[in-house]
Amino acid sequence: MTAIAHGHFPQQVGIDAYGNSGFRFAEMSHRGSLLCLPTGMLGWNVTTPAGITLESLAPVLAAADDIDVLMIGLGHDITGLDPTVRAALRTHGIIIEAITTGSAVRTYNVLLAEQRAVAAALIAVDRVR
Repeated sequence: MTAIAHGHFPQQVGIDAYGNSGFRFAEMSHRGSLLCLPTGMLGWNVTTPAGITLESLAPVLAAADDIDVLMIGLGHDITGLDPTVRAALRTHGIIIEAITTGSAVRTYNVLLAEQRAVAAALIAVDRVR
């Protein structure tokens, strides 16, 4: 199994598996957190919900015209999201769903299969619960 070249896979695809501190998709694996955008799959340097900032979500904001819903996978536990982040995404017309990573992966896959304008920002987890 290969890994994402230079932290980027050039198309948006469904996620086959998560856990072991990473994700599997398109017959590849990625260790670490992940952004799933209409422009492709990107490595994301966020390890905790506190790392979810406007700066870390800059690629999402850059693709905002092509995103209706952003699934945010917060890891194993649901925590509050910075109100500034919520407001900025709302200003760009993006609906936010901040839930556990497992739930975010499953919902992202369903919405993507329905050809909805969905994106995901997923914090990697060590194990599936």
